[in-house]
Amino acid sequence: MPSIVGLLEQREMAARRRVDALREEADRIQAELVATEREWNEWVIACSRVGKVLSPGEGETAGPDASEEPSDRGEPPALPASSEAAKPKSVVPMWRAGLARSALSADYQRIVQALTDRGRLGQGPLTCQEMAGCFGLDPVPAKIEALRSKAKRLTARGWLTEPAPGRFTLAKAVAGPGGGS
Repeated sequence: MPSIVGLLEQREMAARRRVDALREEADRIQAELVATEREWNEWVIACSRVGKVLSPGEGETAGPDASEEPSDRGEPPALPASSEAAKPKSVVPMWRAGLARSALSADYQRIVQALTDRGRLGQGPLTCQEMAGCFGLDPVPAKIEALRSKAKRLTARGWLTEPAPGRFTLAKAVAGPGGGS
């Protein structure tokens, strides 16, 4: 009959081999993760640079240097004309007469369109939770708060009004004839 100490040492040795094998596998996976994250970052940068190169300028044809020339006074480049579509993650412009809704990024356009449809149907203000349902989003706090942030930003820029806390509707000027179509 083998000794108890001998059996314990065998089990310890087997466990140590398993730990070593798992550490080697974890190191291999970690190295692969670092390499894959680096490649992903390179693709993100490439997409960003291509987006800058392909973005329309201020009426000029985009040459290789056109997108990278700062103005003579060190100011940021002027915003694109109001008829051009906005890029994702762009700044929400202040509403003004004649400004097209396409000046907003897609997420903001969806909010304005939902409120336009609601106004057309003669329905009242919309809550962010109801917006989430309209857009097919799960009504979880993160999604609702993201919509609330966007709606508040649109309100601050004159696109929406908040007649009651947490309830949003189109601003009268935006909803009026020809307002931000």
